[in-house]
Amino acid sequence: MMQSLDYATLRETVYTQKLSNGLQVMVVRRPEYSKQFAFFAARYGGMDLRFREEDGGGWVETPAGIAHFLEHKMFDTEDGAALKTWASNGAVDNAFTAADITGYYFEGTRGFEDNLRALLNLVSVPYFTRENVAKEQGIIAQEIRMCQDDPEDTAYYQLLESLYAHHPIRTRIVGSEESIGALTPELLHQCHRAFYRPGNMVLCAAGNVDPERVAQLAEEILPTGFSSPATVDLGQPEPPGAVRNYAGRKMAVAMPVFDLGFKGTAAPAGACLRQELVAGLACDVLCGPSSAWYNRMYESGVINGSFDCFYDAAPGCAHIAAGGESREPERVREELLAEARRLVREGVDPALWERLKRAAYGSMVRRLNSLESTCIDLAQCYFDGDDYLRFPQLFQSIEPEDVVQLMGAWITPERSALSVIEPADKENG
Repeated sequence: MMQSLDYATLRETVYTQKLSNGLQVMVVRRPEYSKQFAFFAARYGGMDLRFREEDGGGWVETPAGIAHFLEHKMFDTEDGAALKTWASNGAVDNAFTAADITGYYFEGTRGFEDNLRALLNLVSVPYFTRENVAKEQGIIAQEIRMCQDDPEDTAYYQLLESLYAHHPIRTRIVGSEESIGALTPELLHQCHRAFYRPGNMVLCAAGNVDPERVAQLAEEILPTGFSSPATVDLGQPEPPGAVRNYAGRKMAVAMPVFDLGFKGTAAPAGACLRQELVAGLACDVLCGPSSAWYNRMYESGVINGSFDCFYDAAPGCAHIAAGGESREPERVREELLAEARRLVREGVDPALWERLKRAAYGSMVRRLNSLESTCIDLAQCYFDGDDYLRFPQLFQSIEPEDVVQLMGAWITPERSALSVIEPADKENG
């Protein structure tokens, strides 16, 4: 039976139902919207490389890039019915694979029920042959080569390899040409069976839609009977410090591209959203565009407008990263560490704190205007054991001391790693 959860502060209502097969359905009804959006996601991503199914058998080792490959292959159906339906209704469809989630979605203004049927059938009915797998291997190999030629992508994965000793977050989501070359239809079927089961998935819809009808369609189309999701092995426990302090390589860039990371501590289930908010505010206070550090470094030419700082996390890991272009990336690290020490010692300026906190809160409220962002954020937080729409109460509970405490624990030399992409012709001037 569908329940409604009211969020008075945000003037939002979310209709939820856990189906008998384990699927979580979440619907945000906005009758004033002309668009409808649906997001169907599995708790399965690029880092889930070793797993064991609950219904027996040993550990299964899979090649890097298989979750991303599987996402691509799900659109290659035997009859192409889903793509034809979306095209006839003028709907826009897409999908993505992250470290810990794979999601499929569409957005449209008409034919919502037909579009939703198409989405549910597309994701739940695999169609793999040796011929279409081989064809996709060639297509994704081109994508892999493009990623390997991208200095920013290379810098970031070089950073993750420097921060983490064991956690599979350090593995490229797209894999390598060698790893995807090892994929077979049988292995893809095994991963689909293990992770694309309703009890390991969530369906979120938003817009001018009927919540009860969304749940009914999901119950009609998807497999019946609950089955437990696979158990994932994320490797040995991570040491608190970074694996190595520095990593560099040369590529065709005009000036050095860098990523500076600080290894954190994974939040427990139910506390992921709060840690994300605290860490995001820590980034703003430490080196956001309104901070004294940012303006000092920008005016002196150490950083430019490409500089950014963000928090990222997945089950079992968390880190803060800052990067962009700079001719003095080592100085950026030294200055950031010094600024963190100053803030821990002196505290956060109260006026700056209030301004940054209001801005961060306002940004999250505005984000709710997007049906896509609302559905994806709800789904991600559900997988994290959290409730995205409780962020107003969480913001209210966060104090400057929370940010200072996180910076004192994370922004340290031992937890830092610097990844730099140098110009290939630097030595020749």
